Amino acid sequence: MKITIFGVGYVGLVQAAVFADTGHQVICVDVDETRVENLKKGIIPIYEPGLTSLVKDNHAARRLEFTTDAKAGVAHGDIQFIAVGTPADEGGSADVQNVLAVAETIAMHMTGPKIVINKSTVPVGTAEKVKAKISEVLENRNVLIDFSIVSNPEFLKEGSAVQDCRRPDRIIVGTDNVDAANILRELYAPMNRNHERMIVMDIKSAELTKYAANCMLATKISFMNEMANLAEALGADIEAVRHGIGSDERIGYHFIYPGCGYGGSCFPKDVQALVRTAESIGYDAKILNSVEAVNHRQKQRLFEKISRHFGNKLEGKTFALWGLSFKPNTDDMRDAPSRVLMEALWNAGARVQAYDPEAMAECERIYGHRDDLVLMSSQDDVLQGADALVIVTEWQHFKVLDFEGVKQKLNQPVIFDGRNLFEPEKMQQHGFTYYSIGRA
Repeated sequence: MKITIFGVGYVGLVQAAVFADTGHQVICVDVDETRVENLKKGIIPIYEPGLTSLVKDNHAARRLEFTTDAKAGVAHGDIQFIAVGTPADEGGSADVQNVLAVAETIAMHMTGPKIVINKSTVPVGTAEKVKAKISEVLENRNVLIDFSIVSNPEFLKEGSAVQDCRRPDRIIVGTDNVDAANILRELYAPMNRNHERMIVMDIKSAELTKYAANCMLATKISFMNEMANLAEALGADIEAVRHGIGSDERIGYHFIYPGCGYGGSCFPKDVQALVRTAESIGYDAKILNSVEAVNHRQKQRLFEKISRHFGNKLEGKTFALWGLSFKPNTDDMRDAPSRVLMEALWNAGARVQAYDPEAMAECERIYGHRDDLVLMSSQDDVLQGADALVIVTEWQHFKVLDFEGVKQKLNQPVIFDGRNLFEPEKMQQHGFTYYSIGRA
């Protein structure tokens, strides 16, 4: 099939590369000329395991092209994907201006029937706005061209997006057009072989499914962090509690790990957006408001522990940070707990020495050069001369500790572990003062 994808951000680029790898002819359209030229050279703007080689190989095979020419993109694909960003506006609602701008562009240039598929995360009712926008432009052009609107939300996890795209656990298709549904079934056939993964529903339900999924996962995280805070205050061990409740198959072990809060491009934005949608129809979404409030509070927990340990006297102290990205296997620092912690430490007069396997460039882009932040080339280097180690992201190679080496480099053997990577008893045996989440 000939496919056009508007937007070469995280979702659009991964989806385009996987479609091309299955044999489809894909053109990606973006307004960012520098990004487009870099992609042609094989320079990938994000870190995602397996993505770089996938893009390079399929671009070399001429199955994957990049352009800023919207007219050429519309002419190429019978299927037009909208995969542009929907950032939160000042009130927390998802801003769909970019989505509607692409819809207008498609309508301006289309000369034959198109299936317009919305891949962006958008509020319920956006498909109706897209349809109205295309109809308006076609009417102004005084042309009558058939088109279908489909909602096809993505469910990619940063760090495993390529695999998720190749083997999705579900393919949500929202449409009232049987022909469009059948074409999408053919489009996704290579990802739908082992068992039926495609779920066809009405458009509004598809739009809500995306938000409901992310909000449910965020709820599990905030619930577990709430339990962790209770466990800590009551003298219980949240890790024992986690095993106890996770063994119930109705609950399961996924997304019940306590920590220092969730971040990234999806959960914070989507929870806020669904809350604003609820408010727009006069509904008080009490659970979602609580999920957001608990997460905001949880991001303060590490700083509170650090401040308490040092008697609220942090000025002139140096802290070693392991992990900047909001989760492992990505360089994404959007709404990352590390940002909340570093900014609190700086405000208290402390200095940060940080290391992350992938997010160093992103950190420098966000904060620039400053005297109270030093980005170092290894996890060992950041320890030298630091007053404590703070673990913020659970990268795999942070999970094995050279106890004596760490003690020798730190000014004092103090560790604040925001991801519960180690056992308190073992840390005590090795002579560390060790703080974790939800364990007395």
